[in-house]
Amino acid sequence: MNILELSDISKSFGEGKARNEVLSGVNLKVEEGEFIAIVGFSGSGKSTLISLLAGLSVPDSGAVLFRNREVTGPGPERGVVFQSYSLMPWLSVRSNVALAVDSVHASKPKIERRQIVAEYIDMVGLSHAVDRRPAELSGGMRQRVAVARALAMRPEVLLLDEPLSALDALTRAKLQDEFAAISAKEKKTIVLITNDVDEAILLADRIIPLTPGPKATLGPSFNVALPRPRDRAEMNSDAEFIRLRADITAYLMDIGAERGSEEERTIELPNVIPITQKPKVEKLPEAYARKAQSAIEKGYVEFFEVRKVYPTPKGPLTVVDGFDLKMKKGEFISVIGHSGCGKSTVLSMVAGLNPISSGGIILDGREISGAGPDRAVVFQAPSLLPWLTARENVALGVDKVYPDAMPAERRDIVEYYLQRVGLGDSLHRLAADLSNGMKQRVGIARAFALSPKLLLLDEPFGMLDSLTRWELQEVLMDVWKRTQVTAICVTHDVDEAILLADRVVMMSNGPNAKIGNIMEVNLPRPRSRKALLAHPDYYAYREELLDFLEAYEGGADPSPAQLTSIQEKRAARIARQDMARRVAAAE
Repeated sequence: MNILELSDISKSFGEGKARNEVLSGVNLKVEEGEFIAIVGFSGSGKSTLISLLAGLSVPDSGAVLFRNREVTGPGPERGVVFQSYSLMPWLSVRSNVALAVDSVHASKPKIERRQIVAEYIDMVGLSHAVDRRPAELSGGMRQRVAVARALAMRPEVLLLDEPLSALDALTRAKLQDEFAAISAKEKKTIVLITNDVDEAILLADRIIPLTPGPKATLGPSFNVALPRPRDRAEMNSDAEFIRLRADITAYLMDIGAERGSEEERTIELPNVIPITQKPKVEKLPEAYARKAQSAIEKGYVEFFEVRKVYPTPKGPLTVVDGFDLKMKKGEFISVIGHSGCGKSTVLSMVAGLNPISSGGIILDGREISGAGPDRAVVFQAPSLLPWLTARENVALGVDKVYPDAMPAERRDIVEYYLQRVGLGDSLHRLAADLSNGMKQRVGIARAFALSPKLLLLDEPFGMLDSLTRWELQEVLMDVWKRTQVTAICVTHDVDEAILLADRVVMMSNGPNAKIGNIMEVNLPRPRSRKALLAHPDYYAYREELLDFLEAYEGGADPSPAQLTSIQEKRAARIARQDMARRVAAAE
């Protein structure tokens, strides 16, 4: 039986030329007890859709039906959890939940209302924090309060509007597991809005993409026939999961590519050399030159016993304790690990932005002693000058690094890279007027335009939704394959780490973090997300990374059995790869 229905819904905002047609001809039927996930790009109208279902907004045409009756406003039968927590900051956890319970269940005795409050606070694991106020809670705990409040109203339908998108990867994974457990226990009808395909597959019975706006509508329905409970690591060896994930990803990438196609003018990259790569004028002693050349061949970038210690009132705190790594010229390394494991600390030290406590870092035969234009950094936040245009933001660095180039050559360098990242038609737009995704494209163009010896990426897409992140990962790979610049990328995204890297460096938990594991990624280049999803070894790499992160989850010290299991799976994958190569060679 259908509990919720959207019938030919359309919704617009604004008037005249400013009119924005957000949704058009949206039809959806949700069965009682069904878990639906709606996946879409930023700006496609997902939140508008959830506000219509909640009765917080009225459609221009069509109707929203709940049990065959038209929805004309909000009601307690439809509970909503938003991306922002919307808690009363002066109330405790208990009081925030009780506020909703007392309003919806006013006819119930006071003692029963208290029991309902306690039941749902316990369900989301916050019984130990009932008297804390929101300011004393982490982001994940605040979202748990919002979930408890919605569930305590005992709605027939739970509407989740990207409830986990503002959280870090580890907290997000924990709450996904809690949503799955709550869904199994409560047997509620749930509609989840998300931009994360893996989250949708982990939780939902059915996944429906929302096409990009304007005039967004729902695409084909993908049924999730995976048995419950679902384990995010083990699913990577499930053929149905692999097929489903590939189908949904391919569909989303295809509709994303259609909206992003544009005409480009041909710009030739000038043949000029930046000051950071000009040949050294001085004549080096022959013995020294031989030694330096040998070091560069074996370790273009070399970390030797790198440590970082911070003074604290309780004594020295060692964050990174002996980071040792050698990189070849042109190699791409991903660094992955849980929050607080020292990933960004390592990157800031090689960037010269954070002094090394002990040890050393060598780049192209010279020890790093401070920041310099031979290392370009793309941060999580783009750090653009908002009063300058996209072109001017990139030109600032190019003018300094190419002082001997002609003005026309410097202009071509700037415009070449902006065009490569898909901003050829936005050169003269102010940075303040660009979306977050467009700002990050400018940051990528700026970094490559400097022709650095080493490119450093510090969670460059961490602030973006996962579908925009896919697009920019493809952009990054496209630009990188043209330059082959040596690169290090810090990320918490397993798929991003595999897509980008020749090797993935896995960090153990901090403090005293070290390299816990290094995984060679023997996948063909050039890479694209679509191609990797079709590769037989991709999900084996993915499972290894997820197993490693799970072993260190929550600050845990992995047992020998866990580490042995990871090593055995790796040995099996390598043996399979070697056999495939021998068979291919024999043919």
